[in-house]
Amino acid sequence: MQLKRLGHVAICVDDIEKATAFYQNLGMELAWKDKDWAYLKAGQDGLALLSPHYEQAGPHFGFVFDDRSAVDAAYERLKAEGVRVSEIHEHRDGTASFYGRDPDGNWFEYLYEPAQS
Repeated sequence: MQLKRLGHVAICVDDIEKATAFYQNLGMELAWKDKDWAYLKAGQDGLALLSPHYEQAGPHFGFVFDDRSAVDAAYERLKAEGVRVSEIHEHRDGTASFYGRDPDGNWFEYLYEPAQS
């Protein structure tokens, strides 16, 4: 299982609009914003802002893969090892991911990002 990089950190915020504006003012670019979360980038690194209504996962860090089959294999391996994982979710932008918890209950995400053309 080969990780490409640690791609993002997700934090909880009270107000998506206010937090998004704050981090844009720090120099980050808005990549995506929805009613309950936003995603900003600084180069290849990302910051996800999660509203109190976001239900997929809590604060977490995301590992990036550039090979979809590696994410699928990692999912099956972790599940077989008894690691608590969510189902794999297909995203509208062509990415796919699943969440898991480490032995201390911290959330992590394994995310497939297709190579940019």
